[in-house]
Amino acid sequence: MSNIVENLKKQIEGFKSDVKAQKVGHVLEIGDGIAKISGLGEVASQEMLEFETKGGQSVFGIAFNLEEETVGAIVLGDYLKIKEGDIVKHTGRVLSARVGEELIGRVIDPLGRPQDNRGPVFGEKSKEIYFPVERVAPTVVEREPVNTPLHTGIKAIDSMIPIGRGQRELIIGDRQIGKTSIVIDTIINQGRDDKYQIPVCIYAAIGQKESKTAKIVSVLEEQGAMEYTIVVSAPASSPASLWYLAPYAACAIGEYFMQQGRDALVIYDDLSKHAWAYRELSLLLRRPPGREAYPGDIFYLHSRLLERAAKLNKTIGGGSLTALPLVETQLGDVSAYIPTNIISITDGQIYLEPELFYQGMRPAVNIGLSVSRVGSKAQTKAMKKVAGKLRLELAQFRELAAFAQFASELDESTRKRLERGRALQEILRQGELEPM
Repeated sequence: MSNIVENLKKQIEGFKSDVKAQKVGHVLEIGDGIAKISGLGEVASQEMLEFETKGGQSVFGIAFNLEEETVGAIVLGDYLKIKEGDIVKHTGRVLSARVGEELIGRVIDPLGRPQDNRGPVFGEKSKEIYFPVERVAPTVVEREPVNTPLHTGIKAIDSMIPIGRGQRELIIGDRQIGKTSIVIDTIINQGRDDKYQIPVCIYAAIGQKESKTAKIVSVLEEQGAMEYTIVVSAPASSPASLWYLAPYAACAIGEYFMQQGRDALVIYDDLSKHAWAYRELSLLLRRPPGREAYPGDIFYLHSRLLERAAKLNKTIGGGSLTALPLVETQLGDVSAYIPTNIISITDGQIYLEPELFYQGMRPAVNIGLSVSRVGSKAQTKAMKKVAGKLRLELAQFRELAAFAQFASELDESTRKRLERGRALQEILRQGELEPM
């Protein structure tokens, strides 16, 4: 009996508990991809949260609204698995995207999950490198002026609205007018430009139909462009939280290559849908609406994303990240809220005009309303000289063509200028998937 008691004493003395104290919260409300949580007093803004469901599966979310007694979070997975009363834990980290060379040639969602039925993106021996999706933009000291061209292969753009590596150039126009065609041609042309390093291209499809994204991937594969391209897809069927994350995840991937001293090109197709997703999330979180029901920080939403595009100086690698955001207008109205916001953030815009499109002009670029504020520094002197005259002649041609509609008789010099203008238009005409 005494031996049993002694053994019990030894076991009690040698017992070590693995219990750890952890602050947890509980779900108060769940619906439409939004969770209201109580009990998470020390959570940070944009911190990742882990929801423990009754089925034993974990679903992740992001803390968005920090109120006095509750936390509003957006759910990144299937919110239908989460029930009222489920436990929510801190993770102590912000959402990060896994990055690496293995991503090139793949189609993934904003959380890094493969979408192309080709198995896992990363192997067991792959390095685990993560970049936060929200990151502070490079400072003025870390940057250098844009001085290397990024050729799109489109004559009208490369001559008169040149884009440099590290620039942010907006492509704006109505729907079904050729915005996506311009960026796809740009991606294809990168593999044909022998003079400069081929940039890693990241195409973020935000709220696009899956059939459209599949067609784009098919075209890129046929043209051999998927060898240096990554597609981040948040299709129309996915929740608003993934639409919101897609451009930030694409930017984080681009930053990884930029930090290695390489060039990267990120395309956001398109930021109008991104703004809609953020408006939806903000209204569901009961944030006060402003103009057009967008929240007050809608400008900051896009400025903090687009400011991450930069040309780094040589001391920190000399890489670059070029951003080509797309924005959809309604009936050509560039004075709407989101278009004016993004025009003010970017280094210029390429405006596609419906009238030119219906006249059969491809691409339907309005040279008068399009501008590139920094890309001209990346042009050769010869191209600058030619482009300056070309731009002026086309502007004069448009003006004369408008007056010529009402004039019955035209003098010889006016007729010659109109003929030259029409010839220039024909030279600049270019079909889809025909970058030069």
